[in-house]
Amino acid sequence: MATASFRWILQLHKDVPKAARFYAQGLDFSVNVVTLRWAELQSGPLKLALMQSPSDHVVNEKGYSSLLSFTVTDINTTISKLMELGAELDGSIKYEVHGKVASVRCLDGHVLGLYEPS
Repeated sequence: MATASFRWILQLHKDVPKAARFYAQGLDFSVNVVTLRWAELQSGPLKLALMQSPSDHVVNEKGYSSLLSFTVTDINTTISKLMELGAELDGSIKYEVHGKVASVRCLDGHVLGLYEPS
């Protein structure tokens, strides 16, 4: 028996309901719970918890945060959808031999990696 099992990834956000909508509408996460201060979302086995940030603590806009990486079927459509929800493209889409890759900064500066296999 494992001594530890993965529970969730936690991100801090200024507006938890807005962040939950971002992941639900932009990346098709299921929303299990959402309140003003807390949300739990799921994509396959991945669980993402969103918590209201204490005071003004958020990710530095130009700094680094954890990177959540997603495989998508259409990177261009996904980027457009995420940008409509408030994301910013962080650099350009790169066309690699194995597929397309891109990074976006979501709400509060968190970085998302997107990958569309060839």
